[in-house]
Amino acid sequence: MTPDPPARRRPRAVPDSASPDEGFDDLLQVLGEQLGEASQGADQRGRRKLKNVTFEYEADPTAVHDMAGDAGYSLASNWFTQLLGQLAVANSITKSQLCVFLWVAGGQQRGTGIAQYTQQEITDGLNEIAVKKDGKKITRSTVNRAIKALVGYKWVEQLGNGMIQLNVRLWFHGNSNAQHAVLEDIAVQHERDTEAFPHGIGPDVQEELDLDFTRNPHYGTRRRTG
Repeated sequence: MTPDPPARRRPRAVPDSASPDEGFDDLLQVLGEQLGEASQGADQRGRRKLKNVTFEYEADPTAVHDMAGDAGYSLASNWFTQLLGQLAVANSITKSQLCVFLWVAGGQQRGTGIAQYTQQEITDGLNEIAVKKDGKKITRSTVNRAIKALVGYKWVEQLGNGMIQLNVRLWFHGNSNAQHAVLEDIAVQHERDTEAFPHGIGPDVQEELDLDFTRNPHYGTRRRTG
């Protein structure tokens, strides 16, 4: 036995009249005739055609996201997104670390969690608006220090040849199947060490992806600069 085919969306007929009830009975009768619901013995020459009727269609539920820009979109952990704000307010991460991470996360290749950037490319990318405005710029040495800090936080991992692996539990551009495949590859590379990347992120977050201020009363008291 084969399954029933998926139901098709049917257009909804709406009279053009100012009153929604005017001619409604006639509309139903004519629709019934056209859909074959009228008696087979009906005189086909007397069948009427719909006049002054427009059709409205519901929005396609499979429509793609309407996102700003032409670089696609990523999926981020809501918990981690809020944590970024908390860490920034508490001065537990530097401005340069936050900026470098966001730039790298936004440039990852779909389905891989990998961004292909040299440190100079990150520097130039972050300085694009500052150059136009002749404002304060980030230096390559600052980018270097920021990446080292992000590696220590286990937010990213350097793979060599300008490739940077994002912690895909925090930020991932792709579907769930692709994310699970990346996590499996990372687990194999780290011999399934539950204390290695991508587990146990920092800074000051003691539990694996679990923020609890009551466990560390000095959370956020260390001021960082840069």
